[in-house]
Amino acid sequence: MRSVRIAAIVNPVSGAGMDPHAARRRVDMLRDELTRRQLSATIDLTTAAGHARDLARAAVADRADLVIVWGGDGTVNEVGGALAGSPTALGLIPAGSGNGLAGGLGVPRDPRAALATALGQRTLAVDVGMLDDRPFFNIAGIGFDAHIARLFNERPRGRRGRLPYIVIGVREGCRYAGKDYRITLDGTVQASRALLIAFANGQEYGMGMQIAPGARLDDGLLEACVVEDRSVLARFRDARHLALGSVHRAPQVVMQPIRTAVVESDGEIEFHLDGEPGAVRDRLTVTIRPGALIVKV
Repeated sequence: MRSVRIAAIVNPVSGAGMDPHAARRRVDMLRDELTRRQLSATIDLTTAAGHARDLARAAVADRADLVIVWGGDGTVNEVGGALAGSPTALGLIPAGSGNGLAGGLGVPRDPRAALATALGQRTLAVDVGMLDDRPFFNIAGIGFDAHIARLFNERPRGRRGRLPYIVIGVREGCRYAGKDYRITLDGTVQASRALLIAFANGQEYGMGMQIAPGARLDDGLLEACVVEDRSVLARFRDARHLALGSVHRAPQVVMQPIRTAVVESDGEIEFHLDGEPGAVRDRLTVTIRPGALIVKV
């Protein structure tokens, strides 16, 4: 009987602040805990954007049973995209600013406890959202949240975290302008001048901010949330619903479970996938792949 094949992918800077020894400590902890359990793994540090995806693809090709990713939502997105559709399971050690998927799965923030979860026996086959040909596992957003994600990701490593995210959100909440969209949700068309449009597989962006309290990771559906534009004062008044998990009660908000969507607008459409920003022109399509990713919970 072949032994369990484990690969660990560590982002050395995600959530590390200015600590120059974070990478070494993470690798040492993984080795110590695996040795204590009489397990072994290949352990690789990421060096650039896209590297985690390449490492995960190599692990799948090598028939790994489990890939453990230590990093934030962006690193998880890269690894999950490589694992989706394969029998290789994903284990999470959350280390980013938001950690939305880990929060939705109940994965502890403490690294040793998270590793114990990753090495446990419980798995869940979660859905994978697709924005055109790009996967997401937690939330894809268009408009204001994508704008915030871009500005946040432009900050240098070590200068991110909760406070800068809040500062950017407050500043841009005072000056961001909504945009006109043509939105098709499961074949039904609506026009909207939207502040943001979110497609949620999980419930929260991270840090407890719930955009879709009714979303489930394994129900074969995405929760579409269309937030109409509003005055600056109303934006800050209604933002409390994110913390309270009551977005569906806010005025001028449409919530709908869907399987497919099309979003159209003139010019550039700014989006994010699990907090990673991007842009397309004129049109994008959203679909779902039910149960395509196996995760440890």
